[in-house]
Amino acid sequence: MIKVDVCVIGAGSGGLSVAAGAAQMGAKVALVEKAEMGGDCLNTGCVPSKSILAAGHVAQSMREACQFGIVSQPPQVDWQGVHDHVHGVIAAIAPNDSQERFEKLGVTVIRAAGEFIDKHTLKAGDQQIRAKYFVLATGSSAFVPPIEGLDQVDYFTNENIFDNTEPVTHLIVIGGGPIGMELAQAHRRLGAEVTVMEMARLLVKDDPELTKIVIQRLQGEGLNLVEGGRNLKLEKTADGQIAARCSSDKGKQCAIGSHLLIATGRRANVNDLNLEAAGVNYSPRGVDIDARLRSSNKHIFAIGDVAGPYQFTHMAAYQAGIVIRNMLFKLPAKVNYSAVPWVTYTDPELAHVGMSEADAIEAGHDIRVLRWQFEENDRAQAEKRTEGMIKVITTPKGFILGASIVGIHAGELIQPWILAISQKLKIGAMASMIAPYPTLAEANKRIAGSFYTDKLFSATTKRLVHFLLKF
Repeated sequence: MIKVDVCVIGAGSGGLSVAAGAAQMGAKVALVEKAEMGGDCLNTGCVPSKSILAAGHVAQSMREACQFGIVSQPPQVDWQGVHDHVHGVIAAIAPNDSQERFEKLGVTVIRAAGEFIDKHTLKAGDQQIRAKYFVLATGSSAFVPPIEGLDQVDYFTNENIFDNTEPVTHLIVIGGGPIGMELAQAHRRLGAEVTVMEMARLLVKDDPELTKIVIQRLQGEGLNLVEGGRNLKLEKTADGQIAARCSSDKGKQCAIGSHLLIATGRRANVNDLNLEAAGVNYSPRGVDIDARLRSSNKHIFAIGDVAGPYQFTHMAAYQAGIVIRNMLFKLPAKVNYSAVPWVTYTDPELAHVGMSEADAIEAGHDIRVLRWQFEENDRAQAEKRTEGMIKVITTPKGFILGASIVGIHAGELIQPWILAISQKLKIGAMASMIAPYPTLAEANKRIAGSFYTDKLFSATTKRLVHFLLKF
């Protein structure tokens, strides 16, 4: 029997944040992990996906070099080399999440599956852990829906596609969310033909005015994109290929590919924990929690993908801080989701924080919608990356409700808007900052300044200036 103050189940982003923070603040901590340290983000999610996107970016730069007066040439892709690059990045980051590092912090690391015995006791391997508090940080897994014929073909999910070392000639992607679209573009840039089949709308969680720009770019790069697919069927062809067939508003669709990727979302990891013995209520969507991230057993918290409502690494890290304040400092800290950002790392990137235009209208707000095109930005012109725009939603008095950006480095450009919304700043704060020239970030200042354009250059202002110039 091991007795600790805090037992964390899951060594992904959220679990590691809680374990490290609690241990360094003096708590006795046990960390239980049945698979790889670092969880999905390090091993099969954020890190490898962005690494393969980086490889695709280099390949695309070679194709498009002529626009800068440099001779373009088709890239020669070494799929084993791409694999080695991806896993090299994972290996470089892995020490930060390693068992050795956490043991040096004083954390007892147990590499086994955990299962509750009662409300205060967890069994992991041949160990039993009794804790004052437990933190469920078990993450999520790829959701594979029932598709006719899927049992007849081999397929990738994000959990095994990064182990591939063989050339992909035609990748069929089922699912047009962020994971599917990112990996679709990466493989297209690495030389594969790509077809994406989405049953609803591509990138459905983002503003369609902005997603249209991403979709146009992907189609320009040669991706075949199918929206509103129905009656999806899969089968293996006589020559060992994979056929995907569906119906859409544009008629019957068929793709014959060498490889298949299922990217239809994530499902919370709640099974095999015996949560019933712990008195924890849950559903397939995850653990039921309150605003303090406590489960129905108030000594058991849940964070990250298993808690929701957002399945992002940065959300797990944010929730870890809320849990530490509740557990260690006895503060009734609650989550605040008013300024949750997300980024889809296609090229161009798609970033968002706060309310969309549709959200604000549905909530009954009286709004102003500001737009600024990247073609108005001198740095974007210099880099020949003028496709994109910033869209900001404000109240008539200038309070910022939300911001969305599509364009190069949108994930970086969204960050001052996150700060502004979280701190309840008005648009004037952004308009009055000094932005270095020439930067892409200057566009943030320009769109903020456009809030005042109508009044600043109005007839009333002109009459006032004429009057004051008499003195």
